[in-house]
Amino acid sequence: MFTDSHCHLTFPELASQIPTIRAAMQAAQVTRALCICTTMEEFPAVHALAQSYDNFWCSVGVHPDNEGIHEPSVQELQEKAQLPRVVAIGETGLDYYGMEERKGGRSIADLEWQRTRFRTHIRAARAVGKPLVIHTRSSAADTLAILREEGEDGSGNRAGGVFHCFTESLAVAREALDLGYYISLSGIVTFKSAQELREVAAFVPLERLLIETDSPYLAPVPYRGKTNTPAYVPYVAQQIAQLRGLSVQAVAEATSRNVDALFTGVTA
Repeated sequence: MFTDSHCHLTFPELASQIPTIRAAMQAAQVTRALCICTTMEEFPAVHALAQSYDNFWCSVGVHPDNEGIHEPSVQELQEKAQLPRVVAIGETGLDYYGMEERKGGRSIADLEWQRTRFRTHIRAARAVGKPLVIHTRSSAADTLAILREEGEDGSGNRAGGVFHCFTESLAVAREALDLGYYISLSGIVTFKSAQELREVAAFVPLERLLIETDSPYLAPVPYRGKTNTPAYVPYVAQQIAQLRGLSVQAVAEATSRNVDALFTGVTA
């Protein structure tokens, strides 16, 4: 019924609990999950997890915030993306959040390596015809500009993909939709402080919407502050259903259909 389109089950908080997580998913009617890669070093574990279970799939890519790790080439990403059960490139994108605290006072100009990495992922995705899983934080203008520069302009000849864990403005959502991208919402949409995001949730066409946990992070209300798991993705659907005057089942079915449409090979 429900599909978690973005989770990190190989992270230390969850990796040792896969049987328990899967049992909780079954109880919550979460039938599928896409396990997201954040470094090339992590990819073998992510891929092994997807190969071990018939309702898990995975991506390949390097998160924009990760430094001091192996930097993949377009060719390497292409090769890994064509392995069984790999259905997307990413997560990739840009992250300019916390320039003083998190990035040692560096300027945006100093983060050209992020922009180069993002372009590498876009080019690999276009080459293999698989969608991008995009992370953008405090960097929406550059994220959108680079997508356009690399040919992701909303035309038929594009990789496409999803802006995951969307926290940007309604204007950014419009631009992402205009480029042909999907919008994925996480447990943040249930937070009291997230009124602007709830406006986005009410606006995005249902046929372009995904739901996710981004677990082990961002557990939805009523589990906020706890370790998140794919079993909590129904709470995201419940919030969206309430905002849109729909049944939870309608949101679950629509967002699962959208996963089918975006990620070739992810079957019910």
